[in-house]
Amino acid sequence: MSENRKLAAILCSDVVGYSRLAGADEDRILARLRALRSDLIDPTIAVHHGRIVKRTGDGSIVEFRSVVDAVRCAIEVQNTMVERNAGVPEDRRIVFRIGIHLGDVVEESDGDLMGDGVNIAARLEGVAAPGAICLSEDAYRQVKGRLDLAVTDLGPTQLKNIAEPVRAYSLQVGVSAVTKPATGAKPTGSKKSKRALPLAAALILIVGGTGYFVLRSQTASVVPSAEAPRRSIVVLPFANLSNDPEQDYFADGITDDLTTDVSHLSGSFVIARNTAFSYKGKAVDAKQIGRELDVRYMLEGSVRRVGDKITVNAQLISTETGAHLWADHFEGERSGLGELQVEFVGRLANALNWELIRADTLRSRRGRPNNLDAVDFSLRGWDLWDHLDTPEVHAQIVDNFEKALKLDPQLPEAQAGLSEELTVGVEVGYSAHPTEESDRALALASQALATHPDYAEAHNAKALNLRDRGQHDAAMAEAEAAIALDPNNALSHGIAGNLKMNQGRAAEGFAELEKALRLSPRDPWAGIWEMQICYLHEHLAQWDKAIEWCRKGIATYPDFFAYGLIAAAYSWTGKDADARVAVSEALKIKPDYTVRFFMEGEKKSSDNPTFRRELEPIIQGLRKAGLPEG
Repeated sequence: MSENRKLAAILCSDVVGYSRLAGADEDRILARLRALRSDLIDPTIAVHHGRIVKRTGDGSIVEFRSVVDAVRCAIEVQNTMVERNAGVPEDRRIVFRIGIHLGDVVEESDGDLMGDGVNIAARLEGVAAPGAICLSEDAYRQVKGRLDLAVTDLGPTQLKNIAEPVRAYSLQVGVSAVTKPATGAKPTGSKKSKRALPLAAALILIVGGTGYFVLRSQTASVVPSAEAPRRSIVVLPFANLSNDPEQDYFADGITDDLTTDVSHLSGSFVIARNTAFSYKGKAVDAKQIGRELDVRYMLEGSVRRVGDKITVNAQLISTETGAHLWADHFEGERSGLGELQVEFVGRLANALNWELIRADTLRSRRGRPNNLDAVDFSLRGWDLWDHLDTPEVHAQIVDNFEKALKLDPQLPEAQAGLSEELTVGVEVGYSAHPTEESDRALALASQALATHPDYAEAHNAKALNLRDRGQHDAAMAEAEAAIALDPNNALSHGIAGNLKMNQGRAAEGFAELEKALRLSPRDPWAGIWEMQICYLHEHLAQWDKAIEWCRKGIATYPDFFAYGLIAAAYSWTGKDADARVAVSEALKIKPDYTVRFFMEGEKKSSDNPTFRRELEPIIQGLRKAGLPEG
């Protein structure tokens, strides 16, 4: 019999307490195991490129090409079993132990595997806690930089019939450790999104000082987790089937609403609409979407509007298997659209076995009887936020929101939208009466919150306005309120990260900005968030980290300010030649950029003593790099 010796990642699993379960009801437990194998275990193994070597009654021995694939497969199975066991009496739950080892194995002619590589994996499975994954040191070494799970070092462990102790590590599925960001692919965004512009525009003042900026590229980098969150989903732009391109804004509006509403599902992680809309009009592959966005589910569908009759179809797809998991539709009159959307999200929650939280809040927002023409103008205003900002587009956005408020002065979506647009107009210099328009923007946001205190976008609008007034504590309170209401709002996290730096809390800003990038990795303004992370590191004198993040930011947002930041960091790490090149690039973009310009712009942005103290080394770094004093 021929054999082949090779290195392989081996996964062994079995059911905890199988004999007890079988003794209580053997037919039922066998039927449940067969169902699990057909609709969960075997498809998950296939997705992660595994090969089932053999079944062992209640368990399996599986070979993988890499430890990463083996661990991802194990995590997926264990996470899904947690969901499936919810509500099942404890004495009837099917719970797996899993062991994984990377080692030498012998493959025989019939495909069977033998040797210590298999034996150690099987023994590790035996010492794993119920529902956990036990890795050998050889396996753990391959994945330790990629995990975001809590890991317990079990130390050298004596395994049955294994001569030498094996150092083992236990992964606690469902318990997160400190996230370790990893650089992923850099997909290209489709266009410059106006939706994220308030943060970008504020950076013109806070980070640039004069309003001069350049955006040359729309490529954003991804900061993926090691494993897609269990309740992660992206709502792709719903197709407009109305045979009228002018109705695109309406389909986009429903997609926006559903994206926000899905955020009301307990524990959900919802990709931001800026990133979701980068796929608009493109043929998409569910598995590719899952890899690019690090999500488990994709919701897509279509909208047809004929007069006041609305029909919406949707389907939920697994991004790991490509399987259609659920489909539904709702139809009715426009006047009842809000209630239909709430009902739809409730059905989606039931299909996923997720809890719909704040259902009453959601119903009060969506169920409010509005002037339908006012809603139309508001939808058109928000739709224009996805276009390149120009004075002409700014005027159109303002005009649509003004028309909406003329028909319905209390429409919160129009109040918040006009508030944000007026703030942007003041920031970028479109406003002929900046003081009056800033005051009106603040009043509009406050009015929206007076009637709808649970509207996250209105809190964002107020936070942006207060930040521009230098009221950082009040602005932070609004940003935190927005995050509490909608944890999946990328803009809210971006605002909060920036504000924490201005408050002298730079170390606390990383989590917010990294969350913004994770929620919207294809956001056309992601480069600004990366640049802000660089700036946070510089405030903490972490120069090597600053260089790493500045490089990412410059790749997507090659602004003079970013080149200045990396020049300062280079000068502090002894890379004088690189520092001079960076200064040269900054001056190509803005020939009058000087140390004095930087100092005056930044000291205007915050009077916090810690913030100002942390600026001094950066200023020294700019001088060392050769930036003109001015």
